[in-house]
Amino acid sequence: MTGTTGAVVLGGGLAGLLAATVLARHVDEVTVVDRDGLPAGPEPRKGVPQGRHAHLLWSGGARTIEALLPGTTERWLAAGARRVAVHQDMVSLTAYGWQHRFPGTQFMIACSRPLLDHVVREAVLGHPRITLRERTEARALRGGADRVTGVTVLPLGAGREEDLAADLVVDATGRGSRLDRWLPALGLPVPETDRVDPGIVYATRIYRAPHGMAADFPVVSVYADHRDGGPGRNGVVLPIEDDRWMVTLSGTRNGEPGGGEAEFLAFARALRHPVVAELIAGAEPLTGVRRTRSTASRRLFCERAERWPAGLVVLGDALAALNPVYGHGMSAAALGADALDRALTEHALAPELAARAQQAIARVVDDPWIFAAAQDICYPDCRTDVRDPRLTTRAAERRRFAELIGATAIRSPSLSAATTAVSTLSVPSSSLEDPAVLAHLRRGPQRPELLRPPLKAAERELLARCAAAGEGVAG
Repeated sequence: MTGTTGAVVLGGGLAGLLAATVLARHVDEVTVVDRDGLPAGPEPRKGVPQGRHAHLLWSGGARTIEALLPGTTERWLAAGARRVAVHQDMVSLTAYGWQHRFPGTQFMIACSRPLLDHVVREAVLGHPRITLRERTEARALRGGADRVTGVTVLPLGAGREEDLAADLVVDATGRGSRLDRWLPALGLPVPETDRVDPGIVYATRIYRAPHGMAADFPVVSVYADHRDGGPGRNGVVLPIEDDRWMVTLSGTRNGEPGGGEAEFLAFARALRHPVVAELIAGAEPLTGVRRTRSTASRRLFCERAERWPAGLVVLGDALAALNPVYGHGMSAAALGADALDRALTEHALAPELAARAQQAIARVVDDPWIFAAAQDICYPDCRTDVRDPRLTTRAAERRRFAELIGATAIRSPSLSAATTAVSTLSVPSSSLEDPAVLAHLRRGPQRPELLRPPLKAAERELLARCAAAGEGVAG
């Protein structure tokens, strides 16, 4: 690019937009290429197939996005999102039992995925150095095995390909990434890839929150016990903007939720506790049931490649596509963009930038990848193709530690704070090996086991009202 430096970001989803924000700090021109026409408002888009289901943005990701785009959190909240204290504002049945509602040391942003994306998209695309090429398809990488110099694109409907030159190309095209075709075309092998496919299916319905339950009723979640030998069935009631609840049910292979209204309700009643079914019994449905079958979780180990071309970086779901049920995808994308920013600060556009950035991004996606994959492989009929010893030869040892700490943390304030910092991607999982954390683990549970949902008296009355309303309708 004569006289200027420039980058092309493939993909206009959250990962691509955050990458564009980072790049605009370091190059003169950033072009974002997306196959879709991006919506003007907070509306679902084709390129985000999971966008109609519940998404959890944990504090580790939210803080990172706020640092990259100051003011984003305030704009989310002004648009109707809720800041939920973890675990203070949550009622959660974990694999190990009910989680005590300890004071919140971390948080999550609760709203719809279209609203999350819209706020970020408005901020990013208003940057003077960032240009959007929508309804444009990336067809091939330009350059060779040593260096990527741009990308060939096709404006949809125009019928003529064109080349966009770039000092750096970022693949943030998500699960549909074509790296498995593009790299061989440059004379490079596809990087080592691990796959975990639990056969997850999601079903979501939006309800109007009953009177008195919109403002501060807790997030409610019921998770499977991966140790019981059956499929993983989960349910979550997530408060979103406009006084609504987004209710998402999910199930692994041979335990999937159906797409009909009766099937949806029956699945909710069959969870490990019926609290989700009791809540929605008193809520007005605003949509039908939307059902999506997820593709397999997959991770490319680009950082292990013997040869990696200068000028190419991969992040977001294109690098590590995670099971969405754990809510780590958006946070992992944000942390990946932050890692790219740090690499650009250190290496600028030097030839070693791409390899160094790929190593840095790999480090921040490692925890969410292992967390999701290690749990998913416990479910029956999960199909795997993995080489990581943490998921093979060392899996049993790691699982024993995870189960010990998980069973203790739900009844220990200090240990809960430590594990919550990890699960929200606020600190690395290695922090759980700190002597202070291990001391809390040895001390054991500090609170009694909870035998029912830890609802406050007023919340319990509201739940009873919902359940009674459901019985009245059924009668």
